[in-house]
Amino acid sequence: MERSAGLSSVLDASAVIALFEEEPGADRVESEIEHGSLASWVNLGEVLYVEARRIGLEEARAGVLRLVERIVAEEPDAELVQAAATVKFENRLSYADAYAVATAERHRLPLLTGDPEILEAGRPGLEVIDLGKDA
Repeated sequence: MERSAGLSSVLDASAVIALFEEEPGADRVESEIEHGSLASWVNLGEVLYVEARRIGLEEARAGVLRLVERIVAEEPDAELVQAAATVKFENRLSYADAYAVATAERHRLPLLTGDPEILEAGRPGLEVIDLGKDA
């Protein structure tokens, strides 16, 4: 698959949480969103869970839905499910992290993350942008 037109990056859950919680790297995430970003609904579900524990379910849901108005939110299909399972098999990643990697690989886009497991995975051909280095 060719690089997805009109998009600059894929956001994993840690990138979205950095944005929502104004953590280091939030400015970079905001900039990438302005240039066109994509996230898997699996990762957005992880964000919803983490944020719901922090601020409550309704407020977290509203935040995720506001974000979805600004990015491409991709629903998993059979091909992506299989790709994520393969990524998880080949690396020490959570299943949600495997979706972020598989989504970035599918679209041939850089993956924005602050997740140490993804940063250490070292997948050939996957460009990973470490949000911790932008801090």
